[in-house]
Amino acid sequence: MMHYDIAFPHLGIYLDHVIRTITLPGGFTIAMYGITMAVSMLCGIWLAMYVAGKTGQDPDSYMTFALIGIVTALLGARIYYVAFTWDYYGKHPLEILNFRGGGLALYGSVIAGVLTLIVYAKARKMKVSLMLDTASTGMVLGQIIGRWGNFFNREAFGEYTDNLFAMRLPLDAVRPDEVTDLMKEHEYVADGVTYIQVHPTYLYESLWNVGVLTVLLLVTLKGKKKFDGEIFLWYLLLYSAGRFWVEGLRTDQLRFAGTAIAVSQLLAAVLVVTAGSLLLILRKRCRRGRRA
Repeated sequence: MMHYDIAFPHLGIYLDHVIRTITLPGGFTIAMYGITMAVSMLCGIWLAMYVAGKTGQDPDSYMTFALIGIVTALLGARIYYVAFTWDYYGKHPLEILNFRGGGLALYGSVIAGVLTLIVYAKARKMKVSLMLDTASTGMVLGQIIGRWGNFFNREAFGEYTDNLFAMRLPLDAVRPDEVTDLMKEHEYVADGVTYIQVHPTYLYESLWNVGVLTVLLLVTLKGKKKFDGEIFLWYLLLYSAGRFWVEGLRTDQLRFAGTAIAVSQLLAAVLVVTAGSLLLILRKRCRRGRRA
């Protein structure tokens, strides 16, 4: 029997029954993860269209792009995940098409989404850098909401902790391969149920991204942007900085085959350095241009 409670004991939050699915008439079930992702996409599209309107662009062009970008982003997320777990999928190739079994990587969706946007912008004769700026705000809002799909799935958590935000999960509600020896050392039984206590890394990332979105909107809507493409670079820098930290806490990292190197953590470090360097160079160039 699986138990469905989730608790944050040090915060005094005890949720007795957090559902994973909703059953519709006729017996059709919808995963809360899927519902969360759908809501995140709709909210992200809305914000990108809102920002487009506020900055003198055509909001409808972003709706058209979203209809294409959502599909390619999902494919990119899947391809990225499969590529770095090929030891399994190479032996079970039909499972590659089993999206319901899980296995999406956020960086894969970002990469695919950016490539799609570049092609779309050039085809529509729109400015790529400006469109990347606008889409970045929608992406961050989508990530803030979408991360809560991990909450319903009891996944994407970190190592054992007893800090203020420690999350308590029933052992039978999580995937066995995500339970570490340290978690097992600190597991305990209450009312006949065995629990582990972990870092809620989805929560950390979601809260971090609230800060990222705040910065992007302030720079965009308050007229602080110095050049087109700057908002996108701030997004890469700030999001990746948070992701580097959060990824180091997680127990379900994708790793380069045969190594202990976390793929997303390495990519985050590269993006922080690259985006930070470009921001310094391009902002300095803008200051020189004004003086000239």
